[in-house]
Amino acid sequence: MSDLTGFIPSPSSGVWELGPIPVRAYALCILTGIVVAVWIGNRRWVQRGGASGFITDAALWAVPFGIVGARLYHVTTDYSTYFGPNGLGFVAALKIWQGGLGIWGAVAGGALGAWIACRRAGVLLPPLADAIAPGIAVAQAIGRWGNWFNQELFGSPTTLPWGLEINPANRPRGYEQFATFHPTFLYESAWCLLVAFIVWWADKRFNLGHGRVFALYVATYCVGRLVFELVRIDNATLIFGVRVNVFTSILVAAGAVTYFVVSAKKRPGRESSVYRDADEKESEPVPV
Repeated sequence: MSDLTGFIPSPSSGVWELGPIPVRAYALCILTGIVVAVWIGNRRWVQRGGASGFITDAALWAVPFGIVGARLYHVTTDYSTYFGPNGLGFVAALKIWQGGLGIWGAVAGGALGAWIACRRAGVLLPPLADAIAPGIAVAQAIGRWGNWFNQELFGSPTTLPWGLEINPANRPRGYEQFATFHPTFLYESAWCLLVAFIVWWADKRFNLGHGRVFALYVATYCVGRLVFELVRIDNATLIFGVRVNVFTSILVAAGAVTYFVVSAKKRPGRESSVYRDADEKESEPVPV
């Protein structure tokens, strides 16, 4: 047996029993990330001229929609795991606490929920997205530690000092003989923190607005995600032998960059107000 001293150990369990209630580390990581994202987003929203507390109100719409969207994306892109031959079935597709939340589905669903909240409050969606972008990246950094507790979504085998120990029961078929793997959860967590800093710095330095902060977050995150997808060895839907999330990363990043460039040309600078009526009045011709 090889000496695993110095490697990153995996938790022996990701669930703690609190009487009859199971407390799941994966859920705690997700919830902690949401709380932190709301706190960061609220501070930035107030700095942009929004009312304190609205981010919490928006989160009541965005979070449920985001979770549903995240799970739908995961199940759709990994359809065979649940509904293919020998699939786990419909009930397993609902068990989000066992892992499996796709960030792109979360963003799409969360955006829909946020849009509803904005429409109800007379608020513009782009400045809201810009305010919460760094917080979302931090939330992802925290949420990725849930994969550590679940011993999932790790990379190829490695003997590097920071290799992640994986229990035999959680090793993919064909990798049973390997004990340590690339901790892609840790790589992505660190990358998300860097993305949050880049986005925050760029916003402060260049006075970004009209959704460009959010677009920058999406583009920079996708760059890292593309690399991590090429390292991961968990089962995934393949297109031409390539993981589907590789294509998604490329397409989403291209869309975000395109939006950033076009938006910067059409609407430079930042919104003068985060409220819809004020923005519409600003765009109206001034009578002479």
